[in-house]
Amino acid sequence: MRHEAPISVLYFSNEFSRGGAEAHLLTLLHGLNRELFRLHLVCTPMMASELRQDLPSDVEVIRLSLRKPTQVFQALALAKVLREKQVDLLHSHMFYASLFASPIGWLSGVPIIFETPHVREQWRTGWIKSSYVIDRFVGQFVDHFIAVSKSNARYLMEEKRLPKKKIVVIRNGSDLERFDPNWPARAGLKRGLGFAEEDPVLLVIGRLEPQKGHSVLLKSLPVVRREFPNVRLVCVGEGSLRADLEGLSRGLGMEDSIRFVGFQSNMNDWLALSDISILPSFYEGLPLAAIESLAAGRPVIATAVDGTPEVVVNGVTGLTLQPGDSAALASAICALLRDPELRKMLGSAGRKWVLQHFSDKQQVRETEALYLHAWNMHRERLGLEPKNITLPADLAVIHSRLAS
Repeated sequence: MRHEAPISVLYFSNEFSRGGAEAHLLTLLHGLNRELFRLHLVCTPMMASELRQDLPSDVEVIRLSLRKPTQVFQALALAKVLREKQVDLLHSHMFYASLFASPIGWLSGVPIIFETPHVREQWRTGWIKSSYVIDRFVGQFVDHFIAVSKSNARYLMEEKRLPKKKIVVIRNGSDLERFDPNWPARAGLKRGLGFAEEDPVLLVIGRLEPQKGHSVLLKSLPVVRREFPNVRLVCVGEGSLRADLEGLSRGLGMEDSIRFVGFQSNMNDWLALSDISILPSFYEGLPLAAIESLAAGRPVIATAVDGTPEVVVNGVTGLTLQPGDSAALASAICALLRDPELRKMLGSAGRKWVLQHFSDKQQVRETEALYLHAWNMHRERLGLEPKNITLPADLAVIHSRLAS
């Protein structure tokens, strides 16, 4: 695959804590073809520190926090970076990043602007925020929206009322080869947590934020313990609710059964420790936690929100239920704890499902195809010849689908 000069791509994030959007971003930063693309990342200093160990060495990182309209100097600094790096393609992750970066990119003359919103923003209240007027205004500066699931695309079209022609579905992917259903549990990990080796373990992977529904899971545990008194819960992730959730666990008299272990990179060890993975979210885009749990052969109990049922197929790869229902969640947990064969069947089917549909390689190939299509359409509008790019067969198929 050849190309006269790499396309300069700048990713923008203004998040403070690491989550699924950052995992999606890291997949692109690692996987995109360096003969075609030169990559830059602008993010908050906090995010730069969190991602530092996992970033490719050739990706330039610029630390910049731009989260308020009053931050004029930071806005000017971003515009300066866009000009100095001669950015061809600006790609913001999450709407709150696009809110600032997309208009600045347009004013700075960036040829192509992308936004990946990632999630349905259930938190919006008030007429202005819930009417999506601002989203549609900012959307005028965006050339393409990448929806991470079919449900996410429907949300962008039907609720935000963004132009259908601008929306492309590219599902989240993960490096699934990292996950092994037969990975041995790390010696001493259970005992190090204060658990007995025979204790059944529930695992929840996600930021400790209201979206993820940890409190619903914690409130279900007293019911589960009536039948399974030695059940344990491990919460992997950090966030603003940690102190509140630790307080809730004490208030429920469950502090002996729950462990908050913070962000962990060695997920094979934690998945090997677990019997069931749980995702009690109130909203999602397409949850990597569910994809990776199934890749490790662990059955998943999840709320049937947004793109989650595209991964957790009820009765096939896991069990789904409505968000906020702690009684239904307790019932589902007990059903799987009673039936080891059902857990094994769901985990095995789930692994096959995600290997087929949610690989990092597929995410990268489709993103490359969209970038190249957008770049060549831009050149055609300027009356220039398309870049001299030879696409391999599988990429050419995706490229033609996007072009249509």
